[in-house]
Amino acid sequence: MTTTVSSTPATGHTLTVKGLKPFYGKRQAVRAVDLAVAPHQITAIIGPSGCGKSTVLRCFNRMHETVLGARAEGQVLLDSDDIYALDVDPTLVRRKIGMVFQQPIALRTRSIYENIAIGPRLAGVSNKRRLDEIVEKSLRGAVLWDEVKDKLQNAGAALSGGQQQRLSIARTLAVEPEVILFDEPCSALDPISTLKIEELLLELRRSYTIVIVTHNMQQAARISDMTAVFMVERDGETPTGVLVEYNPTKQVFTKPQDARTEDYISGRVG
Repeated sequence: MTTTVSSTPATGHTLTVKGLKPFYGKRQAVRAVDLAVAPHQITAIIGPSGCGKSTVLRCFNRMHETVLGARAEGQVLLDSDDIYALDVDPTLVRRKIGMVFQQPIALRTRSIYENIAIGPRLAGVSNKRRLDEIVEKSLRGAVLWDEVKDKLQNAGAALSGGQQQRLSIARTLAVEPEVILFDEPCSALDPISTLKIEELLLELRRSYTIVIVTHNMQQAARISDMTAVFMVERDGETPTGVLVEYNPTKQVFTKPQDARTEDYISGRVG
């Protein structure tokens, strides 16, 4: 019998990371990570290029292991459920811990409506009225409904970059996740679209646990409650990521505990 991750309503849940070590083949990419992500908060992950930010994030919903030769050791607990337990289905994990990627993803051959409906359909929802409800609720949740309600049959790929990113968020909301991961969701967007995404994240925080990787320190300072700072250490020629600080965002940006954090935030390194 296959264990499933709890299917309670999407109200914000804890992620507890214990001794997480991502590998690519035999190479350990990041030293053991321990942190706790609280519900109804935005946790930002920052650090210079190559420090393993996105690698760690992808371990939080088992996307890391979709890369050939990649694996992870340690535990990631969604509430009390270990998502790396041998009898847990990774597909169900990724439904409960959704992810929005750096580049807006609109399924090019599908309409706006079908971009949202595809997830529920794969989960077994076939009733047209129910699908209509999910599509509208998800688009409203992504603050996109008013902009697209009269053109749901138009191609999702025809939307602007910022709209496509909100469509990606709506698609994630449609499968009712408990945690949402964002991997640099604004890096390809203009400042106005970025502001809309940040406002949306602050609104989504009311209902979801959110973790965001961002290269933009100002963005982390603006919207996050907690900030994890990763840096790069070198053992010979091999770079390895390391978590150097995990504290309330205000403290990280005004009175960091680790000198490496201060060096990075001040621009002396990175």
